[in-house]
Amino acid sequence: MTDVVIKASNLSRRYDEGSGRVDVLNGVSLDVSRGERLAIIGSSGSGKSTLLHLLGALDKPTTGEVLIQGENITAMRAKAAGDARNRLLGFVYQFHHLLAEFNALENVALPLMIRGAKPSEAEARAEHYLNRVGMSSRLSHKPGQLSGGERQRAAIARALVTEPCCVLADEPTGNLDDTNSGMIDELLTELSQDSDTAFVVVTHDIALAAKMDRTLMLSDGLLQLFEG
Repeated sequence: MTDVVIKASNLSRRYDEGSGRVDVLNGVSLDVSRGERLAIIGSSGSGKSTLLHLLGALDKPTTGEVLIQGENITAMRAKAAGDARNRLLGFVYQFHHLLAEFNALENVALPLMIRGAKPSEAEARAEHYLNRVGMSSRLSHKPGQLSGGERQRAAIARALVTEPCCVLADEPTGNLDDTNSGMIDELLTELSQDSDTAFVVVTHDIALAAKMDRTLMLSDGLLQLFEG
C-alpha cells in the first residue's frame, strides 16, 4: 500500500461573482503521507479553508482531482463522496459542531452509527477515544456542560473514532484561549505520533505549525514551503 494517503493534483477553484471572477486556487498540487503532520498557513482569505474543503470532498474543484488512498473522490457523486468521507477522513473545525442534545459519548459514537455499527460497538470505541483525549470523566456530559477545551477534545475524539487515514483540521485552536490552545497543540502532536493517521491542519497559530513535520504557505493561490 502506498504511503501517500492524499494526492491532490492541479487543483483550482474559481468563483463567479456577478460579472466578475475570483480565482482562489491556481493549480495546487499536494501529497500527504501516512502519519505526516502538515500545517497550511496563509493570510485570511488566501484560500486555506477552500483547499481543505476540496481535500475533504466538501466541495469540487474547478479543475484538478483529489485521490484519497487511490480513490478519486472528485469524480464521485454526492452520496459516494459522503461514504468516502466517513470511511477515510476525520474533520475538526474551529467550532466543535457537537450536537447539543447528545452527550459526549453519543456525539463521538455518531460517525460509527451512521456507518451502521452496532450501538454497543460504536460506544465502546467512542469511549476508547474519549479516554485517549483525557475525557474519561465527562462521557455523560452534554456540550453545554463542557468547557471550550473539553468540547474541542471531544471533537478530536469524534474525528479519530472511525480510524481515518487522515484528519483535516480547520483552525482547531482558533476559538480557544492560550491555555486550552496549548493543550490542544500537545494533544494533536501526541495523537499523530501514536498512530499512522495523517493530520492536515489549517492554522494561524505559528506555535502549532512549528510542531508539525512540514509547513506550507498558501499565497496567490499556490503552495510553497514555509521555513519560518
